[in-house]
Amino acid sequence: MQVETVYPSQFQLHLFHEGNLFESYKLLGSHVYRDKEEVYTIFCVWAPNAQSIGLVGDFNNWEADKYPLERINEEGIWFIKINKDLTGALYKYQITSSEGNTFLKSDPYAFYSELRPNTASIVYSLDGYKWNDARWRQKKTKKNSLNEPLAIYEVHLGSWKLHEDESLYTYRELADELIPYCLDQGFTHIEILPLVEHPLDISWGYQGTGYYSATSRFGEPKDLMYFIDQCHQNGLGVILDWVPGHFCKDAHGLYQFDGSSQFDYANPKDRENLVWGTANFDLGKMEVHSFLISNALFWMEYFHVDGFRVDAVSNIIYWPNSNESSMNPYGIEFLQKLNKTVAQYDPTILMFAEDSTDWPQVTAPVHYGGIGFHYKWNMGWMNDFLKYMETESQYRKDMHDKVSFSLHYAFSENFVLPFSHDEVVHGKKSLLNKMPGDYWQKFAQFRLLIGFMMAHPGKKLLFMGAEFAQFSEWKDKEQLDWLLYDYDMHKKANDFIKAILKIYKRSKPLYELDHVYEGFEWIDVNNRDQSIFSFIRKGKNPEDFLIVVCNFTYHTYEDYLIGVPKDGSYREILNSDAEEFGGANYINKKVIKAQEVSFHGRPFSVQLTIPAFSITILRPVQHRKERKGNGKEKMRGNAISRRKGE
Repeated sequence: MQVETVYPSQFQLHLFHEGNLFESYKLLGSHVYRDKEEVYTIFCVWAPNAQSIGLVGDFNNWEADKYPLERINEEGIWFIKINKDLTGALYKYQITSSEGNTFLKSDPYAFYSELRPNTASIVYSLDGYKWNDARWRQKKTKKNSLNEPLAIYEVHLGSWKLHEDESLYTYRELADELIPYCLDQGFTHIEILPLVEHPLDISWGYQGTGYYSATSRFGEPKDLMYFIDQCHQNGLGVILDWVPGHFCKDAHGLYQFDGSSQFDYANPKDRENLVWGTANFDLGKMEVHSFLISNALFWMEYFHVDGFRVDAVSNIIYWPNSNESSMNPYGIEFLQKLNKTVAQYDPTILMFAEDSTDWPQVTAPVHYGGIGFHYKWNMGWMNDFLKYMETESQYRKDMHDKVSFSLHYAFSENFVLPFSHDEVVHGKKSLLNKMPGDYWQKFAQFRLLIGFMMAHPGKKLLFMGAEFAQFSEWKDKEQLDWLLYDYDMHKKANDFIKAILKIYKRSKPLYELDHVYEGFEWIDVNNRDQSIFSFIRKGKNPEDFLIVVCNFTYHTYEDYLIGVPKDGSYREILNSDAEEFGGANYINKKVIKAQEVSFHGRPFSVQLTIPAFSITILRPVQHRKERKGNGKEKMRGNAISRRKGE
């Protein structure tokens, strides 16, 4: 590269300050260049309030006066060129603010960082990794995710699995362990809690300092490239949990970077995030737009991520600390700009909003007045359904609407149904342990919980450990309780997860029309007394449908009548009470023939056994000639009580 192209151009600087330099990581940070026989390293940083900046590192005994940066514009871009190849060097910026205060800061654009608890930046080149995922990337261009199955495994890499000495697995070791495991379970995507560099393990990555630096806890950035490359070669997508709303206040990070509110709001009420003890990005600053939107494109370009789960969107849509009473126009503008830019750069990238508000059109395109996400986490469904399931079964009839209410808005956005890390930590109990009742009942209701999620409209997300019904809540400093696979009920719970994920991915009615009313129809939503819900999931082909029956009580029913839309025969393709899943084996072994008995407003009906705390899924297997006449509608529901602990 020629020398004159290294020095920041006026056009680049203009775009950065305008908020539209979306590859700002190629301008700022540290970069090694070769020009014929010459090798040199440049450093470029934005610090508008700085009086002076010195480059310090292990190459100059950390003495700032040896390498002073030059301020090259009034808006605060500083630059230095060092006639050395500093690859691998440790460095920081020694900044003296306009008030005369001096402090050391890591590089906001560093590509690599020292292993915690050390905090220096490292000169590192991201070039040179040879990707082998072209087939995966090409395949993505031919798919519409809305019409495809999406089953996400949410993972915290630091506590998924540990070595015997409790040391962390590396990115490359995780490629060998985590990828085959996810494939065996049946997930389509891995969602990883934030991988930006962060000082404290207990923040799980949500309080970052190095947004361009893949955390060195698990190895070098190119090792992470290898991990993602292997995911793609094995058919797994990778979603990165990403936090553009707030950042940690550690002294070496972005907070008060040049002695002023540079990345954060000047008003303390807006700046200070009282819940997390962090600082909120000032989304009204155009340089912050360049920093954050560039960061999304950076992870796409260099690490080939397939999507972002954008954390705490409500803290961006509304002013911080306003209790969602005051809309933040800067936040809305930023999110729309982010989603538009990402879509222009790569239309296959999936954008997920972790949003608990009722703000409209979160997943509508920006040009239609929406915010532009592809999916929104359905926090309302999650909260309602968990509250329902945590209630003793005899009282669920009083909370019947907690199950049905979500269908009033299920198609107002494109939703993901999340059972995430937030629901199984800090005393909230694991999904299994949230279930009331004795040991057997907990597992039965756990299977019902997961089964209903899989059958309900919306894409799916499970946090690690749920796949084998971990009994303890998430312990973020320890690995998952892998020993539970040696226990029969946990192994069978995992068999159920695998079975229903397989059915989900193979059954178009469970995903093809996830986002539109035409894909769902209640059969019976009013059976409050028995707490039984039945519904139809439909594919694009009218002949392609499934009958789903969920029993949320401790009673088994024989010869239970369910209205069905068509004559013919039906086969039970899943019953969570099957013995192989840890149930009592009240299943429907034989093909069930429809009767010409009108019920639930439908011309035909089937009789089947409905076990306690179960989900049953039926699929039509053949079509008979229509029969004339309709029988008299009558209910059949002979309850069989079950012994406790059976």
